[in-house]
Amino acid sequence: MSITDRILPLEAIDNFRDYGDYLAGAHGRLPRRKLFRSAHHARATAADLQTLADLDVAVIVDLRRPLERDREPSPRPPGFAGQVIECDLGDQAEAPHVAFLRETDLTPESARRFFLDYYANAPFEARHGILFRRYFEALAQAPGAVLIHCTAGKDRTGLLAALTHHVMGVHPDDMRADYLLTNQAARLEERLPMVTEALEASLGRRPSETAVRAFLGVQPEYLDAAFAAIEERCGGIDPYLDEIGVDAAARDRVRARLAA
Repeated sequence: MSITDRILPLEAIDNFRDYGDYLAGAHGRLPRRKLFRSAHHARATAADLQTLADLDVAVIVDLRRPLERDREPSPRPPGFAGQVIECDLGDQAEAPHVAFLRETDLTPESARRFFLDYYANAPFEARHGILFRRYFEALAQAPGAVLIHCTAGKDRTGLLAALTHHVMGVHPDDMRADYLLTNQAARLEERLPMVTEALEASLGRRPSETAVRAFLGVQPEYLDAAFAAIEERCGGIDPYLDEIGVDAAARDRVRARLAA
């Protein structure tokens, strides 16, 4: 699948794309138009919701915290009868990126330090373990497409997509390329002035465009930090998945479904 085919230009759901259709080693190839990832859906237009219906999205995994969901609730396609996976653990806790924006100097280096620390700890947040396990359970039996998203669709979502690619045997180069595609799919340069203005209005100080660009994008070292922490604490990705309840049998069920 070309990058153009992979990125779906919805009207008001950013970073919407297909993370399937990669070679999956001994498991063949991931299916096309069955695995989707995106930013939040709070501003989704009627046309966007119709697109979700047309894509046969049967499971939506919302990785956001309760307060994020409450502040920006997601509309659903008319008549949507699929499964929505959420987690209320840590009720009303502020998202780390919100505290970062409010409390730090908003420089590129502070953004880098924030994300390296965030990725090193994100796999081990209790709520993420719950959400990731429920996602893989749904992925093994979903009748239609599965859509995962958080707020920007790049960090929590990027980690979960990468874990999926690992389970399916996707080559690390393809896994990384899919992760980095946020830097194109999220329309960083186009959104930069608007996001900068919004941050200035919210925070009472204007961050540099360089800092905002660093905050909105992703870097390979961020995902590397997550995998390094998993290796150090669990001995590898498979043992980590075992710990959160996605054991070998569960991974085999996912492979059987996606290789079909």
